[in-house]
Amino acid sequence: MSQSLKPSSIRVQEFLASHGHHFTVTELADSTRTAKDAANAIGCTESQIAKSLIFKDSNTEKAVLIIASGSNQVSVEKVEAAINVKLEKANANFVREKTGFAIGGVPPVAHTDSVLTIIDRDLKQYDRIWAAAGTPNSVFELKAHDLDTLTGGTWLDIAK
Repeated sequence: MSQSLKPSSIRVQEFLASHGHHFTVTELADSTRTAKDAANAIGCTESQIAKSLIFKDSNTEKAVLIIASGSNQVSVEKVEAAINVKLEKANANFVREKTGFAIGGVPPVAHTDSVLTIIDRDLKQYDRIWAAAGTPNSVFELKAHDLDTLTGGTWLDIAK
C-alpha cells in the first residue's frame, strides 16, 4: 500500500485486502469525480466505470447504493419495482453519514453503515472495470464479477 494515499483511499485499500483481494487503489493526477472524467483519466470507455450512486429509501431512511455502468442513467422506477423501495435523491450529508465518503469519491465498498446494494447488469459485459476508491481522484481496477462478492449486491437491469 502506498503511503501517499489519502486516508479515505487507505480505508478502501485496507477493506479490499482484508477481504482477500489484491486490487490496488491508485490516485490519479486528474479528477475521477464523474464517470466521464474517470474514463478520460484512466483511458477506458465511460461504460467501464462502475459509478456509485447513493439514494435514500424514504420508506426506511436507509441508504441504497446503485453501482451503475458509467454511461447508463438509472431508471429509478425499475429499481423501485424490483426491490420494493421508494428512492429519493440523497443529499451530501446523508451520503457522508451512511458511507463515510463524500460525493464524487464514493466507492462500492468500505462504508461506515450497511447499505442495500444494486449492481447494473450492463457491467458484466466488461473484462475490466474501475470503481471510485474514496476520493475524487482515486480508483481501483476489478472484474465485474467481483462486485457481488465484495458488496453482497444484487444484479439488476437498471438502465433507462
